Amino acid sequence: MSDIHKTKTAIVIGGSLGGLFVGTMLRTAGWEVHIYERSKQDLDSRGGGIVLQPDVVEVLRRTGIDVDSIDLGVTSLHRTTWRQDGKMEHRSVAPQTQTSWSLIYQMMKEKFPDENYHQNKNLIEIKEDSNTQKVTAAFGDGSEVTGDLLIGADGNGSTVRQLLWPNDEPSYAGYLAWRGLVEENKVPEQAKELLGNFDFANHRTENGSSHMLGYLVPGKNNNTRTGHRLYNWVWYRIADAETLADIMVDTEGRQLGYSVPEGKLRQDWVLNIHADADEFLPPNFRAMVKATDRPFAQAIRDLTVDTMVKGRVILLGDAAFIPRPHTAASTSKAAFNAIVLAEALKKFPNDIDTALKAWEPQQMILGQKLFQQGSAAGDRLMFI
Repeated sequence: MSDIHKTKTAIVIGGSLGGLFVGTMLRTAGWEVHIYERSKQDLDSRGGGIVLQPDVVEVLRRTGIDVDSIDLGVTSLHRTTWRQDGKMEHRSVAPQTQTSWSLIYQMMKEKFPDENYHQNKNLIEIKEDSNTQKVTAAFGDGSEVTGDLLIGADGNGSTVRQLLWPNDEPSYAGYLAWRGLVEENKVPEQAKELLGNFDFANHRTENGSSHMLGYLVPGKNNNTRTGHRLYNWVWYRIADAETLADIMVDTEGRQLGYSVPEGKLRQDWVLNIHADADEFLPPNFRAMVKATDRPFAQAIRDLTVDTMVKGRVILLGDAAFIPRPHTAASTSKAAFNAIVLAEALKKFPNDIDTALKAWEPQQMILGQKLFQQGSAAGDRLMFI
């Protein structure tokens, strides 16, 4: 049982969106929260696209952001599918809002106290004291912090998971996403018909499957004005493990693992993307790909765990479940995890263990559901 006379403290490992979601939500529950991020600098994903989901908007609202009076992204009105010959195959009315990772990150970061956000903190050990029911995080710089709850919100490569869930590691799904961002004012004439829609293109040959999508997102400095936005495209292609390993060697010869950031993809693979675009893509998407200055790559991986709670340590967001991106639910899942955790800790303010027992089942169901949906969708698109 926790001491009812003291403010409880949460240690959040990971300062990206999941960490900021849970950090801000626990502060609304009366907790003291400290976030520990291993990067030395503020995180940045330029304009990487996110389909804005209700749970993300709810976190923003509960954080005190007036979501009804600000522009949270770019609206598309239709979903459009293009044939390889460039003709429209299907169009349906499907209004939705696309935002960017950086816009949501910046808004959340501004709502979290700077003095409680600690950078250049590389977690190396977690220690739990069964007598005091406290948990301690030890970092590579020799420092340690102790709290009532430790939250692993450190993404799909989670150090928290590696330390306490060593047998649960992501597996490669057999395909990757080529990705790119094109400034709206640099979109070639042939591709301008893509602007304003949520666009798709699918094609299969004996040389493999191709699934592509794209949409507008906020541009530099989170600008959502026409002419200042970015077109975000994602192109899924099958690659065996040997090919993936070669793709993941960057321009400086470093083996990066499972993602290559903008500007680090080798020129031979950029040329490979262009050649494949000629074979697989309709003219509009083909032109968009070739107009991309710095394409990047992300391996698609699967992860599911059997439990999200071990003592006073929990996993949140992609640290526990990695839904394939076809669900468009990775960010919203982390937001939902954070909202419900705060509600459980409010409901059981003096009994953390009971709160965690109340929180976990619904999160497990959601994670497994998204995992299954994403795997089925991805396998159907790429392999069946």
